[in-house]
Amino acid sequence: MDKLNFLQNEFPTLVSKLTSETKGAWGVLNAQQMVEHMSDSISFATGKNNQQLISPVEKVDVFKAFAMSDKEFKPNTPNSLMSETPAPANHSSMQASIDELKSTIQKFISYFENNKGATLTNPFFGELNFEEWTKLLHKHAVHHCKQFGLI
Repeated sequence: MDKLNFLQNEFPTLVSKLTSETKGAWGVLNAQQMVEHMSDSISFATGKNNQQLISPVEKVDVFKAFAMSDKEFKPNTPNSLMSETPAPANHSSMQASIDELKSTIQKFISYFENNKGATLTNPFFGELNFEEWTKLLHKHAVHHCKQFGLI
């Protein structure tokens, strides 16, 4: 499977089948909040939203090895950057959130096209290059697609 094609084309198409209030099989986010959460996650890889590492340095290699593996995120995987109560959606419609998602994906691709060989910090998995970000973001998108019964 082409992970970049999935992120750029298939994922936005899949989430467009959901209504903003659709609930997932687990977790507290509705579909629109999940789409905006994915935009936020992808924004870490655009060069515009620099992050600090929050994982213990001694665990980053193990965490990154998981991120690069074919092992899936488990349902209800905790995210220490998110509160227990989700923030309300930023946009007034699901379509606006999906448009932002598409734009953020393009910013991610453009950043690395214009900055060959660059790495950016993921707060959990450390320094990632374009291929590593693509693999991680694909894994994250598949996790949420399964949460909402899209795949």
